[in-house]
Amino acid sequence: MQDQQHIIGLTGMYCAGKNHIARLLEARGLAVLDVDKLGHQAIELEQEAILKQFGPSILGEDGIIDRRLLGAKVFGNAEALTCLENLVHPAANWLTEAWIAAQGGKPCVINAALLHKSAAFSRLESIILVKAPVLTRLLRARKRDRLPWGTLITRFRSQKDFTSKYFQKGADMYIIHNRGRGYTSLRSPFIKGSLENRIDEILEQLLWKRRNYC
Repeated sequence: MQDQQHIIGLTGMYCAGKNHIARLLEARGLAVLDVDKLGHQAIELEQEAILKQFGPSILGEDGIIDRRLLGAKVFGNAEALTCLENLVHPAANWLTEAWIAAQGGKPCVINAALLHKSAAFSRLESIILVKAPVLTRLLRARKRDRLPWGTLITRFRSQKDFTSKYFQKGADMYIIHNRGRGYTSLRSPFIKGSLENRIDEILEQLLWKRRNYC
């Protein structure tokens, strides 16, 4: 019987560093889907419907939806956000399924901030959760996005933590504490090592499980 395709979820809160971890996983030969970028494609596919709902004020000078302007429309507005998600998620889910199928059964990674909303969530065998202290994330956000401190703090306060939902799913959970220079394992809180070593450790465990249980 053919082995089931191993799909790994990768997630973390705002500026925890999951995209950096994604690049390290890619460097080790794993295909990684950036769901945020996929969302951009979904917005392009659904531009007409989005414009009908939110109006031409979200268009940039190039005639394409400006995601910052669109984000400002829905930020802090639960009803508007739900409306946008209802327009974009079906297209994003279709693109996700097509990408997974294109991997030909090889192990792959779904990189998503809202991993529980991914079309692949029900099929995830493993989840890598990237964590970092709030102050570290705030400083990273300031350096990367160059937004006012007040805007960043509001954004941090509004973001929900879905960690409990991921644990409840029953998938194998792997934690990476991304403090910049190293990590601390939940199992061994006083043992530090490089992010690269932690990732290699996780991948070795995944490979062992595949060999022994598939």
